[in-house]
Amino acid sequence: MYQYNEFDQRLVNERVAQYRDQTRRYLAGKLSDEQFRPLRLMNGLYLQRHAPMLRIAIPYGLLASRQLRMLAHIARTYDRGYAHFTTRQNVQFNWPKLEQVPDILADLASVQMHAIQTSGNCVRNVTSDHLAGICIDEIEDPRPYCEIIRQWSTLHPEFAYLPRKFKIAVSGAPQDRAATKLHDIGLYLSKNETGDIGFEVLVGGGLGRTPIIGQPIRPFLEKRHLLSYLEAILRVYNLYGRRDNKYKARIKILLKELGVERFTERVEKEWRQIKDLLVLDQAEIDRVENHFSPPPYEPNVAAEEILDVHKQHDKSFATWLIHNTGQHKIAGYAAVFLSLKSPTAPPGDITQQQLDAVADLADEFSFGQVRSTHRQNLLLADVKKSDLYNLWQELEALDLATPNVGTVTDLICCPGLDFCSLANAASISVAKGIHQLFDDFDYLHDLGDIKINISGCMNGCAHQSVGHIGILGVDKKGVEWYQITLGGSSENDASLGDRLGPAVPKDRVVDAIATILKVYTEQRMDEESFLAAVRRIGIKPFKKQVYANH
Repeated sequence: MYQYNEFDQRLVNERVAQYRDQTRRYLAGKLSDEQFRPLRLMNGLYLQRHAPMLRIAIPYGLLASRQLRMLAHIARTYDRGYAHFTTRQNVQFNWPKLEQVPDILADLASVQMHAIQTSGNCVRNVTSDHLAGICIDEIEDPRPYCEIIRQWSTLHPEFAYLPRKFKIAVSGAPQDRAATKLHDIGLYLSKNETGDIGFEVLVGGGLGRTPIIGQPIRPFLEKRHLLSYLEAILRVYNLYGRRDNKYKARIKILLKELGVERFTERVEKEWRQIKDLLVLDQAEIDRVENHFSPPPYEPNVAAEEILDVHKQHDKSFATWLIHNTGQHKIAGYAAVFLSLKSPTAPPGDITQQQLDAVADLADEFSFGQVRSTHRQNLLLADVKKSDLYNLWQELEALDLATPNVGTVTDLICCPGLDFCSLANAASISVAKGIHQLFDDFDYLHDLGDIKINISGCMNGCAHQSVGHIGILGVDKKGVEWYQITLGGSSENDASLGDRLGPAVPKDRVVDAIATILKVYTEQRMDEESFLAAVRRIGIKPFKKQVYANH
């Protein structure tokens, strides 16, 4: 993983000192709320319903074990003993005291972490495929390019006060696991007709109040032009993006108003003026790529035989192996998902004890590294197959081995009304109710890949618009109701879900989900997935049953 050099460390340390002084002046009454607001937001601090919330950056989702231990320390020392992983591969603390945030940031800086640009109208955390570098279908590891973009965009003076927040994702495999089409800029590593590797560039994706799928504006961009082209896009956005209405300020609205052709013309014109002034040379790519060299893998020839013995003697292990592990490009190794979707905890939450324990497991089983995923789970990317049984036993004891990755209960959930000042309705309690439908894991696994996303407001932090089943909390005269959509996707076939019908009251949401799943099991053909079934039969059969008695 990328290691700070002297310049990086000095920048982060100076940023901590700067924010400490800003906080001191604010608490002394020398800065107003309005003056302090952009300063705290650019350092990841929100004021939520009950307490401040601090969002910490995890670039492209990659963590070292020492960084996990620091998160555990922060949870213990400054919070209430837990942390929350988000859909953007970041981590949040829901209970820090405002006056202690500079101390938290100083502790983070000691392990090469920060909260810079995790909020505010700037370029946010650059995200990527959580299987980057290990997946068998990869064209090229996207993480070096994520890191190059991170370094270019951090504290970039021209893009510190954009019309609205700005998100970039980079994918290096044909299968999109990074929701790339739903970002302000999405980059796909691809090959042209001569076999050269570059980027397909998409612009204008985004969720929230106006969900839109990103549009391609350049089919192939040479690597050396990556930063200049990104800069051209951001310059056009900075010049023409709306600033009079925050709900119409995202680049997706600008692209929609201009049209793809006119928007692209403006970008190309801007790019022609700067492309020779900001060239990403191969030496710089090589420098950053060296930080992502493969770990020292070892031959693991007897792994399959060892696995077979354990699978035959332990059904629970065999089940977990199917659902919570993935293929690895190196023979004898596997990727292991740590489920943060236990029925005993809110989705995405992890305790300080679990954080410390996962750090130890990373050191023992996965070269000291952990990754966060877009569905609020963790990943040990490089585990020997011969170690899987021992690792599973450890995860079972930690309540991190629920065999539900990729199933109905592996749902995305925002903090909702329990924490967020913007929320209209609860999310966590709805997630808990859905969990309670599935005491029988055989039934859960028989349903296959179904992605449920639950958001407590239109901001859509849980991406309900692109869930196979989306659940959106709305406020009706102080009462919590929920709109349900079907048929969304955040992958290569990205699509927005269709609204099922009128919103349903909170006490009917779980029953509605149960009915939807019942209709699916009755209507599906052979091994047809839920999403395929919805696209084949439409939403009418589901709507008829959900609203049958209402």
